[in-house]
Amino acid sequence: MRTQGSLIRSSLASGLVRDRVRWLGSVAACVAALLGLSAMAATPAETAAMNAQVRALKRAGDAVVALNVTATEGATSADSLGQRRSGSGVVIGPDGLILTIGYLLLEAETIEVLTQDDRVLPARQVAYDLATGFGLVRPLVPLRGIEPVPMAGVASLKDGEPLLVATGSSRGTEVGFTRLIATRPFSGYWEYHIESAIFTSPPVANHSGAALFNSRGDLLGIGSLFVLEAAGPERTLPGNMFVPVDLLRPVLAELQTNGRTRASIRPWLGVSSSERDGHVEIVRVDRAGPAVEAGLHPGDVVLEIDGIEVTTLEAFYKQLWKRPVAEGDVELTVQQGSEVRKIKVHSIDRMQTLRKPEGI
Repeated sequence: MRTQGSLIRSSLASGLVRDRVRWLGSVAACVAALLGLSAMAATPAETAAMNAQVRALKRAGDAVVALNVTATEGATSADSLGQRRSGSGVVIGPDGLILTIGYLLLEAETIEVLTQDDRVLPARQVAYDLATGFGLVRPLVPLRGIEPVPMAGVASLKDGEPLLVATGSSRGTEVGFTRLIATRPFSGYWEYHIESAIFTSPPVANHSGAALFNSRGDLLGIGSLFVLEAAGPERTLPGNMFVPVDLLRPVLAELQTNGRTRASIRPWLGVSSSERDGHVEIVRVDRAGPAVEAGLHPGDVVLEIDGIEVTTLEAFYKQLWKRPVAEGDVELTVQQGSEVRKIKVHSIDRMQTLRKPEGI
């Protein structure tokens, strides 16, 4: 039987640790892997560098928490996300402010923060932002002894760079190794687009709100999705998509003040779509959205929006969001079966459709 030590040494040789390990028990091995060192044959200078990074990564790991969220009764977001959701977050502010992925918080009735010292703390939603995809949470009870993590931009990253993914759970913070595959624009099926998503591989399963760190313990991004095409549409490579914290820093104050950014007040149709054979195809319509009321159905192909041809999700969204206000009539040219029709959809601000909690 292979011992834990032999497994780690084998993983170091390959440059990746695919099995997830507990943060506190394995952080030294993590740093050794990131530095390309053998922890048992390091020079004094290498050992000093390793120890400094161990301390930085331990501080980063200590800032990762688990989140348990229960959505309100009747929440439409429960159709796709479920009523009970779990994920991770990371402390980014001295007042206990926690950054996570926004979809965990959609229509949240209750939010619990699980810390590494086994505390379960009630929390409230500070922000949910459609434009960036981020969510902010603050515990109602002060977090003690947790330092906020520093942040770093994607410009500092190199393709193939080894990175760490930290997730919170009832078992404490866990860490997995991954590598940077690419940074590029990303269009989500749920009317979402960002210009510089981070793609990594191999994937981690518990990606929702997971914290992506570099070897210095700097926060790079927040986990959003499992993807099959981390390297792009040309080839299959399973991985994860992370929302970069570059998008957070310019709007953090606005999020804390207003609960969303001005950019997130934009037209919403209530469709989930995909790109297929050079067209935008609707795969789902929200039961409480404008699209279903207008008569759109799964399988419909969107050819034009307001007379402008669209062949990609990015073009579809950007043409829709050119409108100066969220609410208004949008004309879609749609192929339904063998017929091409012009259908008017009255777009709205999505936040107006979301249920609010009765309590906090």
